[in-house]
Amino acid sequence: MDVFPAQPVQSQTDSCLAIMIHGGFWRSKYDLTHASHLCSALAATGVTTISLEYRRVGTGGGWPATFADIQAGYAEALLHFPEAKAPVLLGHSAGGHLALRLAATNPVMAGVVALAPVACLKLAFDEHLGDGAVEAFLNGTPTGIPSIYEDADPCNKPSNIRRILVHGVDDESVPIAHSQAFLEARRHDPGVVTLIDIKETGHLELIDPKSEAWSIVRTAVQSLL
Repeated sequence: MDVFPAQPVQSQTDSCLAIMIHGGFWRSKYDLTHASHLCSALAATGVTTISLEYRRVGTGGGWPATFADIQAGYAEALLHFPEAKAPVLLGHSAGGHLALRLAATNPVMAGVVALAPVACLKLAFDEHLGDGAVEAFLNGTPTGIPSIYEDADPCNKPSNIRRILVHGVDDESVPIAHSQAFLEARRHDPGVVTLIDIKETGHLELIDPKSEAWSIVRTAVQSLL
C-alpha cells in the first residue's frame, strides 16, 4: 500500500497531521487527484497533509480490500510522521464512508471530518446512489449479503472517536439525509458526533478551497487539531 504525500508537504518535525481519503464512489475512474487542492490548501496552513490512495472497484478494490488498504495506509502514514500529534482523518463522499468506518476501529486519532459522506450504506443502496455504487462496492444486495452490509456500514458501528460531519444542504450526489441518518444512528456513541449543514452548497464545494464552504471545513479540521 502506497502513501502519497500531498504537495506542499511539511517536514516530519511538524506536530499537526491530517490524512485525507478521496471519494468517487469507490470506483477506479476516480483517484486522489481531485482532492489535491484541499490537501495543498491544508498544507499551506502548516498542517502536514497526506492523501491516501486505495484499490477501487475495477482495479482490484471493493469490500473488504479497499478498507484493508485504508487501514494499512493509515498505519504507514503514522510511521512516516512519528513526531506528529494524533492526526485528523478527513474523507469526502465515499472517502467519508471509509473514514467513518476506520474510526469505528478506534485507532489513535484526534477525530474525523467527514465531508458529504456516504454514511449509511443501506440508504445509499435503496436510493441507487451513484448508479448502483454500493452494490458494486459490496458485490451484492442487503438481502443477499446482509452480514457484509452490517460489517461495512459505519451506521452500525460505535466509536469513541470525535466525528464532525460537514454536508451541503443542496448536495444532489450524496443527499444530506445520509449524514442525518448517521447522526441519528450514532448519537449515543462515547465519541461525540456533530453535523454541520451548509446552505446553498453542493457536493464538490466541500473539497474546493476557493468555495465559500472552505472556511467551515478548515475550521472543523483546526478544531480537532
